[in-house]
Amino acid sequence: MSVPEHFFDTNILLYLLSGDDAKADAAEALIAKGGHLSVQVLNEFASVATRKLEMTHAEVRDVLAPIRAICQVHALTEVTHELGVQVAERYRLSIYDGMIAAAALDAGCTTLFSEDMQDGLLIEPSLRIRNPFRVT
Repeated sequence: MSVPEHFFDTNILLYLLSGDDAKADAAEALIAKGGHLSVQVLNEFASVATRKLEMTHAEVRDVLAPIRAICQVHALTEVTHELGVQVAERYRLSIYDGMIAAAALDAGCTTLFSEDMQDGLLIEPSLRIRNPFRVT
């Protein structure tokens, strides 16, 4: 089975824990299909989950284990960093969002699911930002 060319931003994973059932269900359905994410996304999730949601480290590991089994996780490299800085500058993204977009580009993804970034934005000629919760 091939992994879909979708990359997940941290906020999509966090919606798995949301009290908003519609968004939690949508996030779960997306992630269940597989995709890609970076170590940065895992780190950001763990940080928010422990600080803001007051989850234990064991609970964070329990949530992330099936996600890591379904999704391909990409390491951050110096090359990813350099591309991330360029993407952040060119598209006026935060450095962190630039790094996520760079990791998605590096992974060969065509869609970056994010609620925080500009829906529809085309990064480079191949990566489109999509808000999976946007009602049209």
